[in-house]
Amino acid sequence: MKTPPILIVITAGILLATSCGKNKPTPAEPFEAIYAAFGTNVPVEPPYSYISQAPAYFQKDNRGGVIIDDKKATLGRVLFYDKALSDNQTIACGSCHQQAFAFSDTAQRSVGLNGGLTGRHSMRLVNNRFAVEQKMFWDERSIDLEAQVVQPIQDHIEMGFSGTNGQPGVSELVTRLQNLDYYRELFAWVYDGDSTVTLGKIGEALTDFVNSIESYDAKFDDGYTNQAALAQPFSNFTPQENQGKALFLAVPNVDINGIRTGGGAGCAGCHQPPEFDIDPNSGNNGVDHAAGDPASADFTNTRSPSLREVIGPNGQPNGPMMHTGDFIEFQTVIEHYNEVIPDVNNNTLDMRLSRGPNRLQLELSATERAALEAFVKTLTGSNVYTDVRWSDPF
Repeated sequence: MKTPPILIVITAGILLATSCGKNKPTPAEPFEAIYAAFGTNVPVEPPYSYISQAPAYFQKDNRGGVIIDDKKATLGRVLFYDKALSDNQTIACGSCHQQAFAFSDTAQRSVGLNGGLTGRHSMRLVNNRFAVEQKMFWDERSIDLEAQVVQPIQDHIEMGFSGTNGQPGVSELVTRLQNLDYYRELFAWVYDGDSTVTLGKIGEALTDFVNSIESYDAKFDDGYTNQAALAQPFSNFTPQENQGKALFLAVPNVDINGIRTGGGAGCAGCHQPPEFDIDPNSGNNGVDHAAGDPASADFTNTRSPSLREVIGPNGQPNGPMMHTGDFIEFQTVIEHYNEVIPDVNNNTLDMRLSRGPNRLQLELSATERAALEAFVKTLTGSNVYTDVRWSDPF
């Protein structure tokens, strides 16, 4: 029996199609390199949401309302924790800005490349965008966060891509990242198929990640949400916490000698609630020497991070305080402001810390000092320490 011609044609077509299918290469899995490097630690389909959920009473935003891009923040998270961004691949941004300590460091000065020490204490990064001030670093030498985030990478002590004294420059960093499969995939994913790595893109991604680090789940927030007026006692506060809040908010009444005779401590004049960000017009706070050198003079430091999360959930400060990292206990900070004794040559001292030729002397009692600390502890939440979106993906 002869096979009908039409069946022969159909059979041949099937065999040809099967044969062709066997010769086709297996298509690469999307984001294969990302999954190989991070598993499920860096989700991309979809990514984590980094869109701010800040309460309505957060009115300050130095980004001008720009919405954080989930993809850029995801890339920024990887860059933030990647030690490949340092010359000898031993230091990441997250080495000095640790999630467990509200993105600060427990060291007085952080250890950088080859054991070198940073010039100042590593500043907390929480609620950076919820502020009037845009300038960064303790001495405000950087115009904004996007300019700031790439500078430690190029510092000869911190991460080592300085391009000076035999160190590699930024072009070598770009080449290194370009040769990593997961960065080619991540940059292409973020930038519409363009896998090219540039310093500008690194800065954009790090900026979105850092600006996504938020805190507004503290006891203070519960009280403020349920209380119409900031100056009124909060129903969820203890009497001591309410006393501390009143002291924090109220300006001091002082005599002609600069001695407080009543009123509060005036903390809110510089650290403005409810964000507790620094007044951009603040001067030097009277800590007027360089880190690690008490005999020196350094009057340039006028910046401060938000007071939120200055104390951790365990009741202890999230690392040393001030640009020098000299103050280990929060009571030491209060003592400093209780009677600021500035260098006679300090012409940048904030005017709120003096009264004409006389220095301000708050003369806070032990009870008042304890109340102030109790209030500042109400600015501590919990989510910033545990949220996986800000965690180390490596």
